[in-house]
Amino acid sequence: MLLLKGGRLLDPTSGTDAPHDVLLDGERIIAVETPGALNGRAAGAEQIDASGLVVAPGFIDLHCHLREPGGEISETIETGTLAAARGGFTAVCPMPNTRPVNDNASVTRSILERAQAVAHTRVWPIGAASVGSHGEALAEIAAMQKAGAVAVSDDGKPVATAKLLRQVMDYCRALDLPVIDHCEDVSLAAGAAMREGSSSVRLGLRGMPAATESICVARDIQVAALTGCRYHVAHLSTRASLDLVRGAKRDGLRVTCEVTPHHFTMIDEEVGYDTNRKMNPPLGSREDRDALIAGLADGAVDVIATDHAPHERSTKDVEFDRAPFGILGFETALSLALELVHSGKLRLMRMVELFTAGPARVLGMRRSVAPGEPADLTLFSTSHEWKYHVADSASKSRNSPFDGRSFRGAPMMSIVAGGVAYRR
Repeated sequence: MLLLKGGRLLDPTSGTDAPHDVLLDGERIIAVETPGALNGRAAGAEQIDASGLVVAPGFIDLHCHLREPGGEISETIETGTLAAARGGFTAVCPMPNTRPVNDNASVTRSILERAQAVAHTRVWPIGAASVGSHGEALAEIAAMQKAGAVAVSDDGKPVATAKLLRQVMDYCRALDLPVIDHCEDVSLAAGAAMREGSSSVRLGLRGMPAATESICVARDIQVAALTGCRYHVAHLSTRASLDLVRGAKRDGLRVTCEVTPHHFTMIDEEVGYDTNRKMNPPLGSREDRDALIAGLADGAVDVIATDHAPHERSTKDVEFDRAPFGILGFETALSLALELVHSGKLRLMRMVELFTAGPARVLGMRRSVAPGEPADLTLFSTSHEWKYHVADSASKSRNSPFDGRSFRGAPMMSIVAGGVAYRR
């Protein structure tokens, strides 16, 4: 048994915000009581002093890339999930753009078998929507779901056509499986390296307009309305896209969205020629960033997701145009979100919801600190001061724009299935 004593329990599902002791036995929470009330039941339990820390449901990252199989030079399930645990995450959802693509039950099972052997967090794979993510034919969606996939996506690219998207959504509605789309009009994005605007002109780089994303979001929402499917917008980055999501929610559609820490922290003016600031969707305007922060605060945004995208060093050490999109995200996500809390732009309870109950709802799950629930917990400090050094990252890659950044607030412990996966 494990007894967490005196922490500030923040549970968005129950609305609890008060000191509590939490008792874990094996892979389940067995009791949650006021401080001291569990002393008689916890004889022999390992005790952890959580005073001064927030105790929250285990964080879920709804969008990441673990690169295994096929991209182990950049990341593995073992190294990626260790980085995730160090970031406070207890479950991660790797996207299917591996080699081979996770488009059938055999690949899904192999990922889960590998995770069972080496992962530091739970691993909930996302399967491909189309065979090979080529946008031509439906993947083995039902078989992947049976094997353990929690959603489908052709992430890295959008579902290719409205016709195919309708087929995917019709099929997934019958399975009650969410469809996650990387929203991009590929004809507008072709050859672009950053967001179109004054910064791209100044740098002499080809840019993609913000409408590259919102055009695709508009298409997807209309197909979601046609099919009644659960639809989730990956890494939403523009004000126009968020306005479309707000409208869909008002209309009662089952539409959700996520925002990444890099999109609510940085803007296109900061890109320079730093390939560690190159991601897709690209960094947006100041107005876009402010709109995303407002959506995080008022409930229009459902999830904070990292889009952790490791790349082996040499692939980023090239000209900006030639570098791949993507940055590391696991170990800095919570601390970047706490910057919004400290600045008064986001309530702490709301921030916790965006990492816990929000992603759980997208997946049709529940996330709460209550008896009978899984013993997955994240303990963090809102005041611990530290500096991020990417050289010390658990990831195999080093492509972070936040190297050397000082933070106030950090993950202190990640508990997965009743065991301590990480302790600062």
